[in-house]
Amino acid sequence: MTKNTEHKKNFAQKLLHKYRLVILNEDTFEEKVSFKLTRLNVFVVVTLSAILLIAATTVLIAFTGLREYIPGYSSTELQQRAVNLAYKSDSLQQVVELNNQYLNSIKRVLSGDVKPANFNKDSLLESERINPEEIDLKPSKEDSLLRERVVQEDKYNFLETATSRANYALFPPLKGPFSEPYNIKEKHFGVDIVASNNAPVKAVADGTVIFGGWTAETGNVIILEHSYGLTSVYKHNSSLTKEQGERVLRGEVIATAGSTGEFSTGPHLHFELWSEGQPVNPTDFIDFE
Repeated sequence: MTKNTEHKKNFAQKLLHKYRLVILNEDTFEEKVSFKLTRLNVFVVVTLSAILLIAATTVLIAFTGLREYIPGYSSTELQQRAVNLAYKSDSLQQVVELNNQYLNSIKRVLSGDVKPANFNKDSLLESERINPEEIDLKPSKEDSLLRERVVQEDKYNFLETATSRANYALFPPLKGPFSEPYNIKEKHFGVDIVASNNAPVKAVADGTVIFGGWTAETGNVIILEHSYGLTSVYKHNSSLTKEQGERVLRGEVIATAGSTGEFSTGPHLHFELWSEGQPVNPTDFIDFE
């Protein structure tokens, strides 16, 4: 028998050599429990216990909420919530920007801050090169008749052409003589209509109240937003009958005329009409007589 074979035999004998594990009562030395063990049994039991412990830990971490308490580990739910919050924050930023633009446009209407219109530089330069004397500007008889007809049809229609499918004629907010007409050079962007105290002020068209409140200079003010980029402004009212956010109908009473605000010199209605952020002459679209 070689030394190698003898060594293997001794190793096998050590693994299979039996030991006895005894648990005694310390006071009486009475034997309570005893186990017969071998080194092989102990190795197998310890190995299986370690495998089971690793498997149980893996299952707990992978399939239970305990993984969220591990530092640096991000759960799917937290990731989804983070993505949703990021989307909401972006949406809120866009809403805030739109609201700021909207509020700035209302401030311009209230303060009369009018931006100059954008002109096409190339068109202006081209027009300078054209000699008007070389162009025949005399209208034909048919053209004159058509022009007169269109002017009559479009006089009180806010839309660009009278042939538009929707008839958008505006209702007079208040009828009466003017104490001061529209004059954009003097930054008087509306008309002052003489009125008695508490005369009903009516909406010129269907719309939504986007401002209704008090200003030191113009008193009780109400602003309506209508279709086609149209905004109507009513100033110096004695009281308002509609609040911000309410829908109003064409011809519905929205305020009562008065003389409120520092700029008022007597009972009247200061009425303005704005189109796409630019003031327009209300008499071009409304019959106040």
